[in-house]
Amino acid sequence: VALKRMLNFNVPPVKNSTGEPVWKVLIYDRFGQDIISPLLSVKELRDMGITLHLLLHSDRDAIPDVPAVYFVMPTEENIDRMCQDLRNQLYESYYLNFISAISRSKLEDIANAAIGANAVTQVAKVFDQYLNFITLEDDMFVLCNQNKELVSYRAINRPDITDTEMETIMDTIVDSLFCFFVTLGAIPIIRCSRGTAAEMVAVKLDKKLRENLRDARNSLFTGDTLGAGQFSFQRPLLVLVDRNIDLATPLHHTWTYQALVHDVLDFHLNRVNLEESAGTESTPAGARPKKKNKKSYDLTISDKFWQRHKGSPFPEVAESVQQELESYRAQEDEVKRLKSIMGIEGEDEGAISMLSDNTAKLTSAVSSLPELLEKKRLIDLHTNVATAVLEHIKSRKLDVYFEYEEKIMSKSTLDKSLLDMISDPDAGTPEDKMRLFLIYYISSAQAPSEIDLEQYKKALMDAGCNLAPLSYIKQWK
Repeated sequence: VALKRMLNFNVPPVKNSTGEPVWKVLIYDRFGQDIISPLLSVKELRDMGITLHLLLHSDRDAIPDVPAVYFVMPTEENIDRMCQDLRNQLYESYYLNFISAISRSKLEDIANAAIGANAVTQVAKVFDQYLNFITLEDDMFVLCNQNKELVSYRAINRPDITDTEMETIMDTIVDSLFCFFVTLGAIPIIRCSRGTAAEMVAVKLDKKLRENLRDARNSLFTGDTLGAGQFSFQRPLLVLVDRNIDLATPLHHTWTYQALVHDVLDFHLNRVNLEESAGTESTPAGARPKKKNKKSYDLTISDKFWQRHKGSPFPEVAESVQQELESYRAQEDEVKRLKSIMGIEGEDEGAISMLSDNTAKLTSAVSSLPELLEKKRLIDLHTNVATAVLEHIKSRKLDVYFEYEEKIMSKSTLDKSLLDMISDPDAGTPEDKMRLFLIYYISSAQAPSEIDLEQYKKALMDAGCNLAPLSYIKQWK
């Protein structure tokens, strides 16, 4: 809703207006791109009047009679580039939207540039959008995708981190969470685990919310924000937890569809990139091997199959794809059958009486064609994605890993020794083996004895593992 409002020059889009949208250009940076791409498709952007969408730092031509909507982070280089646009008189008018709040000094830089370029009247609006988070699903968001190394478990837990670096990371996290609550129009009740990074985030966020509420006239949570959140007594509960409480789960091999896609395929911002396997036909000797095609698929909210099955165990998903395919084939055959009946010559009276009966059927079949095609597209998509996942499961024996790790984590009896699993040359990549051993190490009540540990280390080294993670976890434990 907030994005659509922004693209409509910060006026809420009016329902049932027949007017054409105003044609405009959207200029974003990488951060803006990541925020928009999981939420709005190119078609939706076009419906909102956006004819071109370009990256801020690409070479852009002047389009003097079109308004431009900017959606960028208020960083030094972005501001410089925007000032340059003003000087070059690129567009008719400028709607400047900042993903996070822009500082006073940077705002003055833009003002100076506008005055210098004689373009003050063209800067139509300047807005802080508070949209510095990426929404992947109706009830899931992440804080960053660009430079995600900057805000990560590793960044916070590096031994050589300086206080200023830590402050910067905390500020980045707090800024994103603050943006989230402004967009939600609600003030959370915050709970956190003590003595951890989570507590630092909580304290900073609390302070930022209080400072904003103190100035009632300019508070982001009162008046005409998106939801009149301040009158509702249902305040959301924000629980901040430090990853160290449970370090085994992210290492765990998974068994549900979405988690597997995320674990074994290249899956970012709801888009999965697959390499198509080159066909089975053999290449003649001496010829170049066929180049693998890259395909990317969007797994979105509108994909009914994905919504229904992303949390299902993988074997169920495979069955469901099969069922969908069968029902699709039945429908397709029905359309074909009706078409062949329609091809009968009109002399035969029997055929004519059948005709009127079947015309109705055919019309309904034809009207359901777009639906059929969409169904076919989704079936193909999930067949390809599921096949790619299955190849990984088979080649790496991920089902075995999953069951074994479940047993370790739930402290049940193990049917096979850990050493056998690690030394099995057919089971998994060195990384899989390392993950398994780390889960065992984290979950065991007392650490294995030095003699055992040496044995495990040797097995892991023989399997080609990098032992750096183990020394970290050992210290951590």
